[in-house]
Amino acid sequence: MKTLNEKAMRVLEGSIPELASGAVRQAYIRALASGSTVVEVIDGQLVESRPDGSHKVLKTLPPAIPVKPGSKRRMRT
Repeated sequence: MKTLNEKAMRVLEGSIPELASGAVRQAYIRALASGSTVVEVIDGQLVESRPDGSHKVLKTLPPAIPVKPGSKRRMRT
């Protein structure tokens, strides 16, 4: 087994968002192909997408709250 150095680790970590995006897209396509519906956000609305290509708006969502990458958020209990 080959030991990774810091540079190789950073390169691999940099590819995580692209790999995750591809996996989510593939799951979306597989779900629709199997006849299931998919719930997603489109233009600020929660939408149910069906395998036949139709869409049903379930709810209009409030505006997104911008969060800076790396910032810490506390959840109120």
